[in-house]
Parts: sequence; C-alpha cells; structure tokens
Amino acid sequence: MGGLSQYGSESTPWVMNSCEINQSLVNFTWLKLEEVRRTSTGAAIVLVHWLLTTWGCLELPNSYVWGNFTVLAVGVWAIAQRDSIDAIIMFLIGLLITILLDIINISLFYPRHSSLSDLERFSSGMAIFSLLLKPLSCLFVYQMYRERGGEYVVNLGFLSVGRDRSSYQSIDQHNAPCPYPDLDSKPPPHPF
Repeated sequence: MGGLSQYGSESTPWVMNSCEINQSLVNFTWLKLEEVRRTSTGAAIVLVHWLLTTWGCLELPNSYVWGNFTVLAVGVWAIAQRDSIDAIIMFLIGLLITILLDIINISLFYPRHSSLSDLERFSSGMAIFSLLLKPLSCLFVYQMYRERGGEYVVNLGFLSVGRDRSSYQSIDQHNAPCPYPDLDSKPPPHPF
C-alpha cells in the first residue's frame, strides 16, 4: 500500500473523495443561485417599471415615454452585462433622473378637469405608482452596483466625496515610509 495516496493511486492525483465533490457542488450551486438572484432582482425591477410605464404613458406626453423607456433600455443592458459596473451605474443615475422628470411630467400634464375618464385616472395612477416605487428600485440597483464591486467616488477637483483609498497606507507595513530615502534628493528649503 506504499504506492497509494489518500485520494487514490499516485498516478491519478486529481481523483477527489466524496466530501470534496460534495463541497465543490455546494459551492458551485451557491454561486449559481447568487447569480440567478442578482439577475432576477434586476429583471423584476425592469419588468415592473416597464409595465407601469406602459400603462402610465396612455395619457402622459412623449417626454414621459421617451425618458422612462430609455432608462429601461439601459436597465436591460445592465442585466445582460452582469460584470459591467458602468451599465449598472448608468441605470442607477437614469432612475434618479427619471424621478425628477416624472415629478415634472405628472405635475404639468395631470388632467385638470373635474370629471376624469377611467383611462385618465388609471394612467395617472400607474405613473404615480411607478414614481413611488423608483426610490426603492434605486436602493436595489445601488445594492447590485455594490455587489459588482463599485464604490461611490466623486471627485470634482475642489470637492472630493467617497472612499478613495489610493493615498492610504496599509497597516500591515511595520516600517514608516520615508518621504526622502536619501537626503541628496530632498529639495532645497524655501528662502522665505
């Protein structure tokens, strides 16, 4: 038995025991379920807003239709490109912009007469319901953005907001960094 290892013969070191096979299947299944959850969340957001926008555009102007369907097209792109941080952040920014545009469109084009038809009432109600769901959708899309590895960093030159870690030093290093390793490269002092 000197030629046999724990997993089989020495000529087949790639053979796995049943515990390793079960663990790898569990890991693979967990990863696939997580991927399906992420995709289904994004698909549900796009589907719900597509349906509400379709019903809401029955009586609202073309600006409402074009704004919302353009953002939903970016949402489909964000779902299709599962690894793209750019697609998901564009979808998030588009949702935030359409919140403002929906408020403007609904307030300007809401029917003013006292007796609303059933179609006007239904269309306006669906547009308002879509508007009320958008902040919640933004939270879910932001969570998807964070899961894809995105970080919130805004740098406008004079104002920097976010977690830019490029200037941080690792705490694992025990030596303090020396700004001038040799004194010959140190710039001369200012005369004033």
